[in-house]
Amino acid sequence: MSSWRQRITTWRAYWRKPRWRLGVFGLAALVVTGLSSPRGIPFVGRETVWSIGIYSGPTLFDLQPLANCTNPVLTAEDIDDVSARYVADPFLLRHGDGWVMFFEVFNREKWRGEIGFATSRDGCSWRYGGMVLQEPFHLSYPHVLLVDGEYFMIPESGADKCVRLYRARDFPRQWEYVSTLLAGEAFRDSSVFHRDGIWWMFTSIEKSELRLYYADRLTGPWRPHPRNPLIANDAGVARGGGRVTTQNGQLFRLAQDDHLSYGRQVRAFAITELSKVNYREIPVSHSPVVVAGNAAWNNLGMHQVDCQPLTNSTYIAAVDGLTSYFRVGLKY
Repeated sequence: MSSWRQRITTWRAYWRKPRWRLGVFGLAALVVTGLSSPRGIPFVGRETVWSIGIYSGPTLFDLQPLANCTNPVLTAEDIDDVSARYVADPFLLRHGDGWVMFFEVFNREKWRGEIGFATSRDGCSWRYGGMVLQEPFHLSYPHVLLVDGEYFMIPESGADKCVRLYRARDFPRQWEYVSTLLAGEAFRDSSVFHRDGIWWMFTSIEKSELRLYYADRLTGPWRPHPRNPLIANDAGVARGGGRVTTQNGQLFRLAQDDHLSYGRQVRAFAITELSKVNYREIPVSHSPVVVAGNAAWNNLGMHQVDCQPLTNSTYIAAVDGLTSYFRVGLKY
């Protein structure tokens, strides 16, 4: 049989397969749609996405999926007011007789992060409440805290080269800009806490440098610690992985491990000395706190933990997990 007849026979065999025909027609439709869309371009391939789960345990170092709770508890499919690619970076707050969670929603059309929220009575079943903070630049890591009866948020705004402070005007839905705490560099994943009458802030420059700042008031002025940078050129331990956590009086700094790949696991470091002139920490021997698991939703990585007391002997933690899936659609 001649070569051109062999090619025709081969193509006919492929064409008889329904999945192959569907793929050809789907790709053609995708190209036409993409060309007619003002911003979208055709996309066919695997896409990595984050989603959010709930863990619990007697300590920060004994966290497991919350019993009788199916993870993930929040995904991009739960977002109904924007076209979301993923949800990540969860932070919890106890509110009334339930919980409020704030997290990054990556807006597929704007191609940047924004901040949304969800509520729960039991910590397992969550109801998406809507977007609460949108800016003309990327936002993520919505670190929320309650100070003297007022709610504040410090989201990551490194794309604007600053650390910004927001106050709740009508919690949890409405927030207003208060002030800029730090400016001039791409600060990432800032974690703020109060200790011994002083406000402290860990923040990272990109993935590999950790800095510490301190202030008498949350609104500042913030001063750089004389030991800065605390960590340099180490993507495995420098970038924040969640709120600074206190257990039995001991402070723990959480860091996402980006050494081999982004967001592989979260490690813990016990802070052994904290003052305006000195800083020391040691790695916790039974770290990591969370790591990529066997479940489909977190099989590629985990990079955020926010641990809060649930009872006198149990903690609840919001975590996120990374996976990938094959997608045919538009990429904005």
